[in-house]
Amino acid sequence: MTLPIPFIDELIAMRRDVHAHPELAFEEIRTADLVARELARYGLRVETGVARTGVIGVLRKGSGSRAIGLRADMDALPLQEKNDYPHRSQYSGRMHACGHDGHTAMLLGAARYMAEHLADLDFDGTVYFIFQPAEESEGGAAAMIAEGLFERFPMEAVFGLHNWPGIPVGEMAVMPGAVMAGTCSFEITVSGQGCHAAMPHQGIDTLVASSQLVLALQTVVSRNLHPCEAAVVSVTQIHGGDAWNVIPDDAVLRGTIRGFNAETERAVEQAIERLCLGVGDTFGARIAVRFDHRYPPTVNSLAETELCRRVASGILGPGKVRTAETPSMGAEDFAYFLREKPGCYVWLGNGPGTGGRTLHNPHYDFNDAILPLGISYWVRLVEAVLRGCRP
Repeated sequence: MTLPIPFIDELIAMRRDVHAHPELAFEEIRTADLVARELARYGLRVETGVARTGVIGVLRKGSGSRAIGLRADMDALPLQEKNDYPHRSQYSGRMHACGHDGHTAMLLGAARYMAEHLADLDFDGTVYFIFQPAEESEGGAAAMIAEGLFERFPMEAVFGLHNWPGIPVGEMAVMPGAVMAGTCSFEITVSGQGCHAAMPHQGIDTLVASSQLVLALQTVVSRNLHPCEAAVVSVTQIHGGDAWNVIPDDAVLRGTIRGFNAETERAVEQAIERLCLGVGDTFGARIAVRFDHRYPPTVNSLAETELCRRVASGILGPGKVRTAETPSMGAEDFAYFLREKPGCYVWLGNGPGTGGRTLHNPHYDFNDAILPLGISYWVRLVEAVLRGCRP
């Protein structure tokens, strides 16, 4: 059952204020100040400056030594918002297009509710409210770990939540094992011999070689992996040439690889290397590839996932928790936390993703109606993990 949240209007206003003032990775100064100020107002101990702009709120009840972490991300995306409502982004080229404004508000709401109802809650131990910077591509979770997050704030498990367009409001996905993919970017440099476009026989055409390579890369997954193994290879950039009558010396292709385990990723990389070698030999070009390993897969631990499933079912009701949802090829740096500690990362339904209102879309907005659901989930999860002495 959803908890009554008497301060919900105040929380919605706060969420929309954060949405209107988006800040990019490691630049979340205004947002971090708001979070720290609110946590202090609720009576929590507050630690700031963790991985530059990260904030930790500490709430303790009883004398127990057990502790868990709850995480929300705070950063926005470098995207121009195309909405026209009053709380749209006030900053050109920056937008909360992934709902981190809602995640921040939800976790603040949970901290406030728990602080105001501490005597009525059944848990014994410490809750660390982790407000993380730089989830979008910059690895803020890894930075927090490197700065001693788990040594300074020792916790037995860590939990994350993300809103999910396409899942109805009032439903949640809680899946064991891999839930989000690992990601690796690649850059391929094609070097040939520039020449006049009217005399292509005098050169080595890097753009023809690049075009052939783009098509060949589409066979990496379909012809090198087991049909039941999931992976994605996408070319997202092609750069080459500056004039309409010049075949350029060089061209550059960039893109991303997604998969759920290291073996798959390595097989994909080896296939790309073979294709680069073969296409280079075919056209007489020199082709070099560089891989940049980014986020690892996000893998939920089994015991914590089952606990989260029970908590979610108790709030949402029978049949409202999806346990066999297809994992996402999107990546999430919460994966770094789950490599260090057991835990679970869940998806909370944000409603239909119609009209382009999906994650990372310029028309997206977080659904304020799910704030009480997220707050209730966090509060009941703390009670479930750090159960006190009540029967």
